[in-house]
Amino acid sequence: SFTAWASALEAARPAVNVAAMIGLGSVRGAVVGDDDRKATADELQRMVRMVEQAITAGACGASTGLEYTPGAFATPAELIALCRPLAAKRLPYATHMRNEDDRVLDSIDESIAVARGAGCALQISHLKMQGTRNWPKLDTALARIATARAAGIDVQFDVYPYEAYSTGLTNLFPVWSRDGGTAAFLARLQDPTVAPRIRAEALAKVELIGGWENVQVSRVADAIDRDAEGKRMGTYAAAKGMDPYLAAIGLLERNRADVGMLGFAMSEDTIDRLLAHEFSMVCSDGGAFAIDGPTRRGSPHPRGAGTFPRVLGRFVRERKALSLASAIRKMTAVPAARVHLADRGVLAAGMAGDVVVFDAARVADTATFANPFQYPLGIAAVVVNGAIAVRDGQRPSAGAGRVLRPA
Repeated sequence: SFTAWASALEAARPAVNVAAMIGLGSVRGAVVGDDDRKATADELQRMVRMVEQAITAGACGASTGLEYTPGAFATPAELIALCRPLAAKRLPYATHMRNEDDRVLDSIDESIAVARGAGCALQISHLKMQGTRNWPKLDTALARIATARAAGIDVQFDVYPYEAYSTGLTNLFPVWSRDGGTAAFLARLQDPTVAPRIRAEALAKVELIGGWENVQVSRVADAIDRDAEGKRMGTYAAAKGMDPYLAAIGLLERNRADVGMLGFAMSEDTIDRLLAHEFSMVCSDGGAFAIDGPTRRGSPHPRGAGTFPRVLGRFVRERKALSLASAIRKMTAVPAARVHLADRGVLAAGMAGDVVVFDAARVADTATFANPFQYPLGIAAVVVNGAIAVRDGQRPSAGAGRVLRPA
């Protein structure tokens, strides 16, 4: 349950504060499973109750990952039903949309329709236009968001400051091929009746993002493939004397489909405009890690260590896409207000003591795609709930973070 999760997290004494949404894909997986089918009336009722219980326990919204299974198998009607409990508390439905490339505009329309049907706010997660042929769709995408807002729907979005996204290698393969879970997916890759179709659709996705050199392996589950981590798939396959598609299939089979990837498919010019937009906020969309210890694994996206300093250094100071004050607001006050954290997000008497002390002239990310395990420059101290969390690069052994709940 959400309550049990929150209790366990607080007992672990996290370094940072954590607010969590209820994941609708996780809810569907628990009730319906991994199959591509509509939920029964009884299953839908059970899922709605799970959402209601999580919100009562302190979830700050509901989220989806509609490019991923089993969330991809949810119909708009199911999503509307699961999001209705958000309306009373004015909490947002946050969605990694069904598509972020050729069908991105349709996905925006679907997201707006779900929010309209549920009567809740909509947060489009890490809005992007993936693939060079889709970059020109930005104006249309922003216009659709503006139209929805004019019609009374509370739509906002977030954005991270990188040209590459992070996902699983399975995301290059069509959703239908992943119906039924990992074993069914891996079997289809070898099934002569469907394998050619899977290959054609996967190669079309790779072509969309510019080829195999725009696919970087970030993580594998089996140590036998550790040499693939941090490598571009084109280079990795050439070193093995293999066709890149077959090399990818081999990685998936040996690792039971548990392979991470980075895809280089976005434009900094688009990021400039999204960061500066009046209805955007900053996100990392990344996992937390450290440069040493048990969380140093694989070759992850550098956003886990560099997102916020990168906005301040590259996009404020260097590219001048937005002002320092606007960037700080998009990192603090705006997201805190979005999920109703009443005592967070601004420096004022009576507010929680969460403070970052940085040098605006020096702050910068140092984590790269080649070497993600590097901390940023120019941050002197971090204070969490009134306690020093980082000072001059040093951390205490126990964290002062808490699980935060909406007001």
